[in-house]
Amino acid sequence: MVSIMIDNKSIDVKTGSTILEAAQKAGIKIPTLCYLKEVHNISACRVCVVEVEGVRNLQPACSTPVRPGMKISTNTRRVREARKTVVRLILSDHPQDCLSCSRNRNCELRQLASDLGITGENEYAGYRKTPEKDQSNPSVVRDPSKCILCRRCETVCHQIQGVGAIGALNRGFDTVIAPAFKQALDQSVCVLCGQCINVCPTGALTEKSYIEEVWKALLDPDKHVVVQVAPAVRIALGEEFDMDPGAIVTNKMVSALKMLGFDRVFDTDFTADLTIMEEGSELLERLNTGGVLPMITSCSPGWINFIETFYPEMLPHLSSCKSPQQMFGAIMKTYYAGVRKIDPEKIVTVSVMPCTAKKYECERPEMRDSGYKDVDAVLTTRELAAMIREAGIDWDSLSPEEFDVPFGEGSGAGVIFGASGGVMEAALRTVYEIVTGETLEKIEFENVRGLQGFKEAEVKIGELTVRVAITNGLTNARKVLDMVKQGKNYHFIEIMACPGGCLGGGGQPLMATGETLQKRMAAVYDADKSLPVRKSHENPYVQALYKNFLGKPLGEKSHKLLHTHYTKKDK
Repeated sequence: MVSIMIDNKSIDVKTGSTILEAAQKAGIKIPTLCYLKEVHNISACRVCVVEVEGVRNLQPACSTPVRPGMKISTNTRRVREARKTVVRLILSDHPQDCLSCSRNRNCELRQLASDLGITGENEYAGYRKTPEKDQSNPSVVRDPSKCILCRRCETVCHQIQGVGAIGALNRGFDTVIAPAFKQALDQSVCVLCGQCINVCPTGALTEKSYIEEVWKALLDPDKHVVVQVAPAVRIALGEEFDMDPGAIVTNKMVSALKMLGFDRVFDTDFTADLTIMEEGSELLERLNTGGVLPMITSCSPGWINFIETFYPEMLPHLSSCKSPQQMFGAIMKTYYAGVRKIDPEKIVTVSVMPCTAKKYECERPEMRDSGYKDVDAVLTTRELAAMIREAGIDWDSLSPEEFDVPFGEGSGAGVIFGASGGVMEAALRTVYEIVTGETLEKIEFENVRGLQGFKEAEVKIGELTVRVAITNGLTNARKVLDMVKQGKNYHFIEIMACPGGCLGGGGQPLMATGETLQKRMAAVYDADKSLPVRKSHENPYVQALYKNFLGKPLGEKSHKLLHTHYTKKDK
């Protein structure tokens, strides 16, 4: 431990702690802008400067380690003026369009300027950049004019996701964060996971919005608009309305969606159960026939983009199953259209997802096996919140409502798809009972749960010991794929592109901490426990769908509508 003085307050902190960490322990707030805890402390912005006795220059609190006897002042006139000057200089280069910016509710730069009391005309005349927006792909929009060069996005893309799609180019006033050679994102190795959006402090990186397209469909009397909602949305949406992380808002959310004008409100948990029926059957077929092992899940489109780009030689390991989102769309345009006697051309399928890569997934040319585009538009959790606010819906006064049947009924296994390890656990619940013919007494597989980036386990299923691995975050995906290439022997691997799985998706409420993800994960498992059906194969509506339409898992019709293929991407 090290004893220091900070604002005349004596505290003991661990050796190696930074001044910022010491201040936080002392209950003193030092403003930051480029800093990300445990990930990014390059001291680029200089907003966190403090005075240290005996040191001539102001020191960045985020990267300066404490030393015994250090005396620190965080709130002197010199410190305050320096911080204001830094922020004014940043603002001098920044577009003055706060009122119309998509980040005006939660812009860290705007909030910091307010906290520092910056008002009136800016004394600095900055070098206003006016580069064009990069809107080349369906998922992520890059607006370099709003970039403050904090480089958070670069760090997350390189260190957390292991992709390296963007980085700093040029120098001085010409510096820009962009793909190599200033290419558009759709020409880069970007996997569209959206993690860069989640850490961007301004509006330099945002999801591509499809709100207007959805409003247009809702207002068209000739369209029948159905919506599906992913499991991770219901435990994060409340944060957009000042509720605590992990609040389960399923029924309020359904009520809001019906008030927005959707003709039917369904649950992606239903097709998560359908995915388990197909994926579990595919795993058993591979085990019994000597198929390619390990089999790797294919629900996360950011992960699919990653393997197609960086490990195309391993594509045969992927499950051929579509994601639950895409299965839903295919069923809507075929079975649902037939039962309801609606022309599929008039059905608009909308998804609410925690993921930006889902916007790209629904545009893939392979996703039209129904004869139509399976899913027409994807909204993020944030976009749904924006629509609710735009419609003037009072969130606090919403009365709870239920999903519509039959596609609004999912099992607990479908709910846990939102957490890292959830797909694996859902599959094991069903595969165990199919193989053994016995009822699984304890259905919680605790050893596949948690936020760790890499987990592995062995599960006894009848006479077979199944070796499984679970990863989240694409750096960990790279590690496990390299292990497999080197001969590591698994049967089944779950990979999610985003840290924590869909809970931490690129379309979720911004700047989720590890504590926030823990609360969201706990809520997912609480939701699972609350449901009467907790195994995918016991969902009566899924059973009816096979009986009345699909036939059987891996059958001819299910293979046509619910399975797909993936292709090598050019680097």
